Amino acid sequence: MNETMMAIYRSRMKRKRRYLLMTCLLTVLALGLMVLMLMLGNTIYPVKDVISVVLGENVKGASFAVGTIRLPRMIVGLFSGFAFGVGGYIFQTMLRNPLANPNVIGITAGSSAAAVFCIIVLHASNAFVSIASVVGGLLTAIVIFILSKGSSFSIGRLILIGIGIQAMLNAFISYLMVIGNTYDLPSAMRWLSGSLNGAKMENLYPLMVTVCICTPIVLILANRLEILELGEQAATSLGVATNKTRLLLLLSSVLMIAMATAATGPIAFVAFLAGPIAKKLVGVGFSTIVPAGLIGVILVLAADIIGQFAFETRYPVGVITGIIGAPYLIYLLIRINRKGDL
Repeated sequence: MNETMMAIYRSRMKRKRRYLLMTCLLTVLALGLMVLMLMLGNTIYPVKDVISVVLGENVKGASFAVGTIRLPRMIVGLFSGFAFGVGGYIFQTMLRNPLANPNVIGITAGSSAAAVFCIIVLHASNAFVSIASVVGGLLTAIVIFILSKGSSFSIGRLILIGIGIQAMLNAFISYLMVIGNTYDLPSAMRWLSGSLNGAKMENLYPLMVTVCICTPIVLILANRLEILELGEQAATSLGVATNKTRLLLLLSSVLMIAMATAATGPIAFVAFLAGPIAKKLVGVGFSTIVPAGLIGVILVLAADIIGQFAFETRYPVGVITGIIGAPYLIYLLIRINRKGDL
């Protein structure tokens, strides 16, 4: 018995060391990308000047470029990437399906449809577009879960209904783009592609506050989230209040995703990729919420740097993440179809 207990203990400690090591490495990589975003541009500033500007010192030339343009861009990439990563992981884990994420089941499409409607039809201000985007995402999530409930909750039904609603909303967006005024189309296209361009500090506070409030809630419920992955009956038998837990997790993740989408537009596939990558890196036995958020940050910041500086033409971050994520989605659909899980 003692040998068995020692083997279990050693195995757990090995998994814990791997988890801590990978989390630290992801944190260092994210911090490196954050500094790199502040350094790079038409003028490359040294790390010393970047740190001075961030600490509030006035550095000739660097204060405006770094403090006014690059810093808000980096912060929106940081918080939106973390929100997309955590929100996507919660959906995938709780619903026990890698396809069950906000990009695929239509929640971000609801935010996009509301935003494009406000831009093209109402000619609304940026603040109103952001509010409408959040409301659109929340309403879409509510509709999807109501329609998928039926006589009993079904993950497969939720995914299929979500994909159908996403198709309908994308058709509505296409219609708006056809009838829209020529002067409004560039703004709508910029928003739909998912971009960090034009970020301003005064517009980022709702996203930052939402992430700072929702993240502790999600971390407190992390153990219950892992138990929910075992299934409804197993979670109930282990004493988890499944309905209450699921409601809190869904509300937190949808709020973070909706606020991130309102700030940057629907950055493609970040919520879809972050969770699976994090699980592969850190292994099993510990909550992957923080690593998934860090992967989301890394994907957004790295894609933005690539889109801005790797090509002659500058591309929005959503174009780069779409190129990365589309092949994985096709692979996943083929694998799930072969297994017959959907």
